[in-house]
Amino acid sequence: MIEMIADKIKMLRYKRGLTQAELAKQLGITRAGVNAWEMGISVPSTQYIVELALFFKVSSDYLLDLPTTSTVSVEGLSDREIASVVEIIECYKSKEDL
Repeated sequence: MIEMIADKIKMLRYKRGLTQAELAKQLGITRAGVNAWEMGISVPSTQYIVELALFFKVSSDYLLDLPTTSTVSVEGLSDREIASVVEIIECYKSKEDL
């Protein structure tokens, strides 16, 4: 898991065209701190996971390599309508498996 976070931080930084020092300045930490994250020597604290996610406009789940999920509000729908929505979702999921 540490290597995945390290790789993602490095890749996101490269995509933005930033040096380690520039990213560190944006986050208010040292360049050595960013380097340690990217080398897999340490991992960002929860606070910095959130700050990195906001800065790079990605989810913390993405940084942590967690499965992505979405929610859909079914408030106000009948049981039959909810069942129809679930059926449609399952249909799309089965197409992904092909």
